[in-house]
Amino acid sequence: MKPEGSSSCWRADLALLGIAFIWGLTFVVVKEALASASTLVFLALRFTLATLALAVAFRGRFGSLSLRSREVRGGVLAGVCLFAGFAFQTFGLRYTTPSKSAFITGLSIVLVPLLGSFVYRRAPRMSEAMGIAVAAVGMGMLTLEGWAPRIAFGDLVTLGCAFAFALHILVVGHYSAGAGFEVLSLTQIATAAVLAGVTCGWAEPPRLLWTPSLMAALLITGLLATALAFSVQAWAQQRTTATRTALIFASEPVFAWLASYLLAGEALGARAAAGAVLILAGILLVELKPITRRSHPS
Repeated sequence: MKPEGSSSCWRADLALLGIAFIWGLTFVVVKEALASASTLVFLALRFTLATLALAVAFRGRFGSLSLRSREVRGGVLAGVCLFAGFAFQTFGLRYTTPSKSAFITGLSIVLVPLLGSFVYRRAPRMSEAMGIAVAAVGMGMLTLEGWAPRIAFGDLVTLGCAFAFALHILVVGHYSAGAGFEVLSLTQIATAAVLAGVTCGWAEPPRLLWTPSLMAALLITGLLATALAFSVQAWAQQRTTATRTALIFASEPVFAWLASYLLAGEALGARAAAGAVLILAGILLVELKPITRRSHPS
């Protein structure tokens, strides 16, 4: 990996920021598309389209690749995390708003260093523990209905996607080192497509109604937010760290809120907006911790 101050690292950071922008815009698109398709059917179509696109884009680059290779093993593991994350997120979008879904998903950025501490057997720093606490309070303010201690079902489901996406960032960061990003990208998306395809017939009643909004959503999410985005992420994480990647992805909820406000007219209430600010504050507190001599392996 090149030093963080190198031009290559900054190009990777800008590429990751572009991914966050694309993902933030897709929350409203997916919310509308779910009126025409069941969750797993939509995901199966999305990941299948992305798999086909990458198979064409990366054709001829695999050679005599072994199924036991580092890229394939990492891609399968990343694909399992990817499917779990999108399944939780897309199902949760049926029962919560796009902006709330985006902010709860943003908790994955806080969870990256926390889970990394378990993987690398290092206790969280004080700033990390404080950031997690601040973000947890913010999530409560954002998601609690009224003043009753009750979280909406969609918010709780979406929290599961935050854990899955945090694991995904760690897996991609680990396996992208010294590996071909093309194979890693295609394998993880193909794995997610297979998992969505084999579960869409029995995990929920399948439903599909071809509408212009659904077809537009599949093109946007399949080609831009999946095929392009995860290929760029695998390439970028060869040049930067998992925690730096997580910090850049913290901008995704902001883009999602702007898209939800401009396209769907959704506005956060005063308390929910304060909760969203606390979540972002917790994220930044975790990621902008004081520099110490002991480097964080994630």
